[in-house]
Amino acid sequence: MSQLRLLPSRLGAQATKLLSARDALGLSWRNRSSGPPAIFPSSRGGGGSSYMEEMYLAWLENPQSVHKIRGHHVAQLDPLGILDADLDSFVPSDLITTIDKLAFYDLQEADLDKEFQLPTTTFIGGSESTLSLREIIRRLESTYCQHIGLEFMFINDVEQCQWIRQKFETPGVMQFSSEEKRTLLARLVRSMRFEDFLARKWSSEKRFGLEGCEVMIPALKTIIDKSSEMGIENVILGMPHRGRLNVLANVIRKDLEQIFCQFDPKLEAADEGSGDVKYHLGMYHERINRVTNRNITLSLVANPSHLEAVDPVVQGKTKAEQFYRGDTQGKKVMSILVHGDAAFAGQGVVYETFHLSDLPSYTTNGTVHVVVNNQIGFTTDPRMARSSPYPTDVARVVNAPIFHVNADDPEAVIYVCSVAAEWRNTFNKDVVVDLVCYRRRGHNEMDEPMFTQPLMYKQIHRQVPVLKKYADKLIAEGTVTLQEFEEEIAKYDRICEEAYGRSKDKKILHIKHWLDSPWPGFFNMDGEPKSMTCPATGIPEDVLTHIGHVASSVPLEDFKIHTGLSRILRGRADMTRNRAVDWALAEYMAFGSLLKEGTHVRLSGQDVERGTFSHRHHVLHDQEVDRRTCVPMNHLWPDQAPYTVCNSSLSEYGVLGFELGYAMASPNALVLWEAQFGDFHNTAQCIIDQFISTGQAKWVRHNGIVLLLPHGMEGMGPEHSSARPERFLQMSNDDSDAYPAFAADFEVRQLYDCNWIVVNCSTPANYFHVLRRQILLPFRKPLIIFTPKSLLRHPEAKSSFDQMVSGTSFQRVIPEGGAAAQAPERVRRLIFCTGKVYYDLVRERSSQGLEEQVAITRLEQISPFPFDLIKQEAEKYRGAELAWCQEEHKNMGYYDYVSPRFTTVLSRARPIWYVGRDPAAAPATGNRNTHLVSLKKFLDTAFNLQAFEGKTF
Repeated sequence: MSQLRLLPSRLGAQATKLLSARDALGLSWRNRSSGPPAIFPSSRGGGGSSYMEEMYLAWLENPQSVHKIRGHHVAQLDPLGILDADLDSFVPSDLITTIDKLAFYDLQEADLDKEFQLPTTTFIGGSESTLSLREIIRRLESTYCQHIGLEFMFINDVEQCQWIRQKFETPGVMQFSSEEKRTLLARLVRSMRFEDFLARKWSSEKRFGLEGCEVMIPALKTIIDKSSEMGIENVILGMPHRGRLNVLANVIRKDLEQIFCQFDPKLEAADEGSGDVKYHLGMYHERINRVTNRNITLSLVANPSHLEAVDPVVQGKTKAEQFYRGDTQGKKVMSILVHGDAAFAGQGVVYETFHLSDLPSYTTNGTVHVVVNNQIGFTTDPRMARSSPYPTDVARVVNAPIFHVNADDPEAVIYVCSVAAEWRNTFNKDVVVDLVCYRRRGHNEMDEPMFTQPLMYKQIHRQVPVLKKYADKLIAEGTVTLQEFEEEIAKYDRICEEAYGRSKDKKILHIKHWLDSPWPGFFNMDGEPKSMTCPATGIPEDVLTHIGHVASSVPLEDFKIHTGLSRILRGRADMTRNRAVDWALAEYMAFGSLLKEGTHVRLSGQDVERGTFSHRHHVLHDQEVDRRTCVPMNHLWPDQAPYTVCNSSLSEYGVLGFELGYAMASPNALVLWEAQFGDFHNTAQCIIDQFISTGQAKWVRHNGIVLLLPHGMEGMGPEHSSARPERFLQMSNDDSDAYPAFAADFEVRQLYDCNWIVVNCSTPANYFHVLRRQILLPFRKPLIIFTPKSLLRHPEAKSSFDQMVSGTSFQRVIPEGGAAAQAPERVRRLIFCTGKVYYDLVRERSSQGLEEQVAITRLEQISPFPFDLIKQEAEKYRGAELAWCQEEHKNMGYYDYVSPRFTTVLSRARPIWYVGRDPAAAPATGNRNTHLVSLKKFLDTAFNLQAFEGKTF
């Protein structure tokens, strides 16, 4: 009896759920039985109740115990046998682990052999309706307290809980056929011998091997097999670096020679970018699933060392693939995310990604999460790495069941993974598989773990590998022979050796062979653009007029809008009649025209439906019918592409990563993420730094995502002013000292060579053009747009249809067009600027009457720098002083980027003076008066024509 353990918390959780149903039906648990009443001496419920129901009531009457006592707390999860997976060795007092615990339920030892009626809510009886108490306890212990620990009592859905119980309680569910066992053994052989081969050939190379959790390979293959069986055709995976090479080889089926050649230090890199280390690379592969004999497409998304950063990217790509297939229920496309235990508990983006899982415009209809629980993070003990009992507790916030399993029990792992895949495809909800394992080596192969975990690693060094354990088991039961096992090993070793021989013939590394998101037909066969030209981005006037009419109307009948919104729509109608647009209407026309041309548009971010500044109003709300909405943009043309505009959760890191992944799936979509205020992008800096800025250079991955970052110094304080343009410009890859050759295709070629495009438009028309250019270019680059705030309603910030009709295009530079341009020889100062400050400068110039002496030229595309047009402007005003004016502080904004490039254009012959605010630590003041004083100061300097006399540059 000393070994008996029971999981009352599972039963208690179900009783809690079922109690509400009992109340609704007017039934009493105390008097309800699933069969003839068992004679049972008890003071708790009378002789008419079954033993199981008695325990239900005991746990219900002690809700503290219901929440504290879990069978998984005493399950044998650690393969090493030295740690408690939940960080606690406490054995719950309610568990019947010894004979004296029987008294807790008014039972005696003699009751163990009595037969009791089983309630209909349990599945441990199988076809039997009665069992002895001893057998009841044995079966519950076998289900919940051995190598599998289940957490699902927090799920507030009776059907889902009962589904899980049936999968695990039913007797005999974990019986495997001989063929299934042999397949599992063969997969373990490949997983382990792959790591052994790498260790033998490259013993001093980092590879972040999977030793200690080799069972992850058959686990992932089981999830894919089961999902394929249920109709899944496309699986998108994300994972950190540990085990990635093994997954590439044995799950994705990357050619082994292409993996092995990565270890060759003499391998030359093709001229495709800077590349990345081998354990960060991704892969895309279509093949036949050998178990189901169905086509399956597998995509492993490239990931940096930021372990969980790929999570939302995978979800976004999955959502896009589902969208393009019309797979609204996630029956064709799914995602699998692999995590480490320390990162899963410690990285906030995991939480952000989970909270996207059930949002209408972000759900992927369930993800299977696999946690490789090494029970250590680099050198950090779990007790120092998390406050929660398990590393997986974050998943509880979305009611995802959590299946803990001892990774040294391969059959338990495979069964759990099969159930997890079935759960996802049945309920379209997330599920977590926690592979409790160990890390046989250090954090990497060069690391010494004995410094910090001596006792753990002494045990690991004694630990028999899981392959040997399982092989011995199958040999002992006669499923395979020793000879067959050795032949399987020799067969895979031979495959590796032959691939190794072929890998020596590889002389050049092509990063494009590791592409995770190919775009068939978009580029030519060599992966290059089909042309190096971009057509004009203007559109016919009748299209502009039509979009303007729809933008100023309500397409649905009997739809009552807010009176304030009625004024806004009337204003749009007036502008359309006058052939003019403001910022919001220009955006409407850019989106609408792309939709007409068949380009899907998706706009996401915090409050984007209305717009932070109440300017957009792309979703109309009926003022009298709750939740009745209208999106006029989807009523432009009968055969238009769909428009998606969606308010996101209050997340930047997760949501920007999601939209980046969405944009990866197809080049034929305009995907935009808007920050509530521009500076809020800094909580998504990881996505910007590791994916957007560097993605093409590292992984040959084009991406056309657009970032809309509201920016401008308007006295709103340090947190609502600057989108930090200096950071984006610092990461731009154009050379400030290289004077370019101005060929006919210079403008487009320059865009192709850059890592991203940075613009600050000063007119609605230019904003319209740059959005359309993003799709009409023959390649894709990320586009960073510093968008305005006050200009949204500025009376001068309007554009005419004449600047948007067919034949017009984006202007990288808008030159002076007033009196100064008519007589350039009389101009004493040429001011270059970008964005909103232009309107401040024009107003000040007018007030001082300097229209003929001071010219103002706007730099609309900041990076890549328009060397050719700046040169033209500088040569036009040969006798003028040159100044760069910005409203940002000198150590911020654009000056440090543009200054050396101006110097290059001018061949160091003329200085470019700085006009703007002094250097500062904070991007803006919080005091309105200070803001205005500093504004007046630099405007005075800008138009003081003696300001730079006697100064040296």
